[in-house]
Amino acid sequence: MLVINDSLSIPLREFEFSFSRSPGPGGQNVNKLNTKVVLRWDIASSKSLPDDVRNRFLLQNKTRITKTGEFYVTSHRFRDQGRNVADCLSKLREMLLLAWPVPKRRVATKPTRSSRNRRLDSKRRTSEKKSSRKTPRLDP
Repeated sequence: MLVINDSLSIPLREFEFSFSRSPGPGGQNVNKLNTKVVLRWDIASSKSLPDDVRNRFLLQNKTRITKTGEFYVTSHRFRDQGRNVADCLSKLREMLLLAWPVPKRRVATKPTRSSRNRRLDSKRRTSEKKSSRKTPRLDP
Protein backbone atom coordinates (compact mmCIF):
# COMPACT_ATOMS: atom_id res chain seq x y z
CA MET A 1 0.00 0.00 0.00
CA LEU A 2 1.11 3.54 -0.77
CA VAL A 3 -0.08 5.48 2.27
CA ILE A 4 -0.73 9.14 1.45
CA ASN A 5 -2.35 10.26 4.71
CA ASP A 6 -4.73 8.91 7.36
CA SER A 7 -7.69 8.62 5.01
CA LEU A 8 -6.05 7.88 1.66
CA SER A 9 -4.00 4.87 0.65
CA ILE A 10 -3.56 3.27 -2.76
CA PRO A 11 -2.86 -0.44 -3.29
CA LEU A 12 0.37 -1.14 -5.18
CA ARG A 13 -1.47 -3.43 -7.62
CA GLU A 14 -2.91 -0.30 -9.29
CA PHE A 15 0.60 0.74 -10.36
CA GLU A 16 2.56 -0.67 -13.25
CA PHE A 17 6.34 -0.43 -13.14
CA SER A 18 8.65 -0.73 -16.11
CA PHE A 19 12.42 -0.68 -16.08
CA SER A 20 15.04 0.45 -18.58
CA ARG A 21 18.64 1.54 -18.72
CA SER A 22 19.41 4.81 -17.01
CA PRO A 23 20.94 7.74 -18.87
CA GLY A 24 24.10 9.43 -17.69
CA PRO A 25 27.22 8.22 -15.94
CA GLY A 26 27.18 5.04 -13.93
CA GLY A 27 30.38 3.12 -14.55
CA GLN A 28 30.32 -0.46 -15.76
CA ASN A 29 26.74 -1.08 -14.62
CA VAL A 30 25.18 1.57 -16.87
CA ASN A 31 25.24 -0.73 -19.89
CA LYS A 32 24.12 -3.86 -18.03
CA LEU A 33 21.42 -3.03 -15.48
CA ASN A 34 17.93 -1.64 -15.93
CA THR A 35 17.80 0.83 -13.05
CA LYS A 36 15.55 3.55 -14.49
CA VAL A 37 11.97 3.15 -13.25
CA VAL A 38 8.77 4.35 -14.94
CA LEU A 39 5.65 4.22 -12.78
CA ARG A 40 2.36 4.20 -14.70
CA TRP A 41 -1.03 4.56 -13.04
CA ASP A 42 -4.41 4.41 -14.73
CA ILE A 43 -5.84 7.23 -12.67
CA ALA A 44 -9.23 7.23 -14.41
CA SER A 45 -10.07 3.69 -13.28
CA SER A 46 -8.62 4.04 -9.78
CA LYS A 47 -11.25 3.31 -7.13
CA SER A 48 -9.13 4.48 -4.20
CA LEU A 49 -8.97 8.16 -5.15
CA PRO A 50 -11.92 10.49 -4.38
CA ASP A 51 -13.31 12.36 -7.38
CA ASP A 52 -12.51 15.86 -6.15
CA VAL A 53 -8.89 14.91 -5.38
CA ARG A 54 -8.63 13.19 -8.77
CA ASN A 55 -9.84 16.32 -10.57
CA ARG A 56 -7.40 18.59 -8.70
CA PHE A 57 -4.59 16.08 -9.28
CA LEU A 58 -5.31 15.95 -13.02
CA LEU A 59 -5.37 19.75 -13.27
CA GLN A 60 -2.09 20.11 -11.38
CA ASN A 61 -0.26 17.40 -13.38
CA LYS A 62 -1.54 17.86 -16.93
CA THR A 63 1.89 17.30 -18.46
CA ARG A 64 2.28 13.89 -16.83
CA ILE A 65 -0.96 12.45 -18.24
CA THR A 66 -0.81 10.46 -21.49
CA LYS A 67 -3.50 10.52 -24.18
CA THR A 68 -4.83 7.22 -22.84
CA GLY A 69 -5.34 8.80 -19.41
CA GLU A 70 -2.40 7.18 -17.64
CA PHE A 71 -0.29 9.14 -15.19
CA TYR A 72 3.43 8.48 -15.29
CA VAL A 73 6.47 9.45 -13.29
CA THR A 74 10.09 8.39 -13.77
CA SER A 75 13.16 8.12 -11.59
CA HIS A 76 16.78 7.43 -12.45
CA ARG A 77 18.32 9.35 -9.57
CA PHE A 78 19.86 6.33 -7.85
CA ARG A 79 22.02 3.52 -9.16
CA ASP A 80 19.76 0.70 -8.00
CA GLN A 81 16.26 -0.24 -9.02
CA GLY A 82 14.68 -0.53 -5.57
CA ARG A 83 15.62 2.98 -4.50
CA ASN A 84 14.29 4.36 -7.80
CA VAL A 85 10.96 2.56 -7.25
CA ALA A 86 10.76 4.12 -3.78
CA ASP A 87 11.65 7.51 -5.30
CA CYS A 88 8.81 7.22 -7.84
CA LEU A 89 6.35 6.36 -5.09
CA SER A 90 7.52 9.27 -2.93
CA LYS A 91 7.17 11.67 -5.88
CA LEU A 92 3.62 10.44 -6.45
CA ARG A 93 2.86 10.76 -2.72
CA GLU A 94 4.06 14.39 -2.70
CA MET A 95 1.92 15.21 -5.76
CA LEU A 96 -1.15 13.65 -4.14
CA LEU A 97 -0.53 15.55 -0.90
CA LEU A 98 -0.52 18.80 -2.90
CA ALA A 99 -3.86 17.87 -4.51
CA TRP A 100 -5.48 16.68 -1.26
CA PRO A 101 -6.50 19.95 0.47
CA VAL A 102 -9.57 21.76 -0.82
CA PRO A 103 -8.45 25.20 -2.03
CA LYS A 104 -9.89 28.17 -0.20
CA ARG A 105 -12.30 30.34 -2.11
CA ARG A 106 -10.94 33.79 -2.71
CA VAL A 107 -13.01 36.58 -1.22
CA ALA A 108 -12.94 39.62 -3.48
CA THR A 109 -12.00 42.80 -1.65
CA LYS A 110 -11.59 46.39 -2.71
CA PRO A 111 -8.34 48.26 -2.18
CA THR A 112 -8.47 50.74 0.67
CA ARG A 113 -8.53 54.48 0.05
CA SER A 114 -5.04 54.92 1.50
CA SER A 115 -3.59 52.14 -0.70
CA ARG A 116 -5.15 53.79 -3.78
CA ASN A 117 -3.65 57.12 -2.72
CA ARG A 118 -0.22 55.53 -2.18
CA ARG A 119 -0.37 53.93 -5.63
CA LEU A 120 -1.38 57.18 -7.31
CA ASP A 121 1.31 59.16 -5.43
CA SER A 122 3.90 56.66 -6.53
CA LYS A 123 2.74 56.91 -10.14
CA ARG A 124 2.81 60.70 -9.93
CA ARG A 125 6.35 60.74 -8.50
CA THR A 126 7.57 58.34 -11.20
CA SER A 127 5.95 60.49 -13.86
CA GLU A 128 7.58 63.65 -12.51
CA LYS A 129 10.95 61.93 -12.27
CA LYS A 130 10.78 60.79 -15.88
CA SER A 131 9.43 64.10 -17.17
CA SER A 132 12.33 65.92 -15.50
CA ARG A 133 14.74 63.85 -17.65
CA LYS A 134 13.33 65.22 -20.89
CA THR A 135 15.23 67.84 -22.78
CA PRO A 136 13.57 71.25 -22.46
CA ARG A 137 11.60 72.46 -25.47
CA LEU A 138 12.44 75.80 -26.95
CA ASP A 139 9.21 77.68 -27.61
CA PRO A 140 9.46 80.36 -30.40
